[in-house]
Amino acid sequence: QVQLVESGGGLVQAGGSLRLSCAASGRTFSSNAMGWFRQAPGKEREFVAAISWSGITTYYADSVKGRFTISRDNTKNTLYLQMNSLKPEDTAVYYCAARQAEATVSRARSEYDYWGQGTQVTVSS
Repeated sequence: QVQLVESGGGLVQAGGSLRLSCAASGRTFSSNAMGWFRQAPGKEREFVAAISWSGITTYYADSVKGRFTISRDNTKNTLYLQMNSLKPEDTAVYYCAARQAEATVSRARSEYDYWGQGTQVTVSS
């Protein structure tokens, strides 16, 4: 079992930056591929970024590539999402998610087994 708690959301002006954190409990964090997803009002939850258990492989949605960076610290059981050059269209609830231990990194929402409660990010124009 993996329990996930996000933090770091808030209100920021367009062009600003935020760093989201996701604290994980459970003994398998260093073996779990992790991802960030987001859901805007009236829209489906969408993929943002993902990282392999080792941190070597990362994937990004085209809409955030070059602006967002996903990383992890396995010694602290923490996942991060550094968000720069934020735009109003980045406004959403951001969720971190984990796959089962030893599963490969994935962009597919359906392949993630554990989810946090989400943190709100609001970007004003």
